[in-house]
Amino acid sequence: MNEQITLEVLRYRPEESSKQIYQSYDVPFKKEWVILDALNYIKDELDGTLSYRWSCRMGVCGSCGMMVNGEPVLSCASFLETFHPGPIRIEPLENFPVVRDLVSEMSDFMEKLERVQPWLIRKDEDPPEGEYLQTPSQLMDYKNYSMCINCMLCYSACPVYGLEPSFLGPAAIALGQRYNLDSRDQGEKIRNAVLSEDDGIWQCTLVGECSAVCPKDVDPAAAIQRLKVSTTVDFFKSFLMPWQNR
Repeated sequence: MNEQITLEVLRYRPEESSKQIYQSYDVPFKKEWVILDALNYIKDELDGTLSYRWSCRMGVCGSCGMMVNGEPVLSCASFLETFHPGPIRIEPLENFPVVRDLVSEMSDFMEKLERVQPWLIRKDEDPPEGEYLQTPSQLMDYKNYSMCINCMLCYSACPVYGLEPSFLGPAAIALGQRYNLDSRDQGEKIRNAVLSEDDGIWQCTLVGECSAVCPKDVDPAAAIQRLKVSTTVDFFKSFLMPWQNR
């Protein structure tokens, strides 16, 4: 008889009940399977009503984030073997409203992401002839922060966001810093006005869980601390060298 492993999945079907309940499923245990494979087996073979998000299955799209045994992970990058012999408890990401089963509502993040304007801002309207050139060192200054895949694991792990939902949050701040550090960008002052508000970088208490769970090693905690230093320096410069602001 083939070995099996049990998944305890938190179900929420608002058309049937307002309560969340755990439902157990026995799936084949295969060393090459990840959590997402097991969920797909449940969906295809055991219970077609199970709802969850996934797309690329390669740790790139960021859509399959969920809580596995209490830790926010990408289900496409978490092998069953890691959690053997089980059971494995599967829940939607923490700190977000649940739409259905393992599907979370992400509108709050999208609104905050738009606030930090994560795109190149240029003062000159006419594009140059050719490319905006960068040196390798200029690229490396922001490249790490550009690896964010918007998976929301950092928001699920962040205790500040859990207590203060108004907090801009790790990913939005890191992506704002990504463009602040881009040599082609001219929008740092515009972004920093948002990032330095009461719900921005100063709410962070440097727990560091956001960086610990990031599947792409973006290190949002470092981005936040760099911003704290740079905005503090700019604040004192505005008093000591006020002519720079003219």
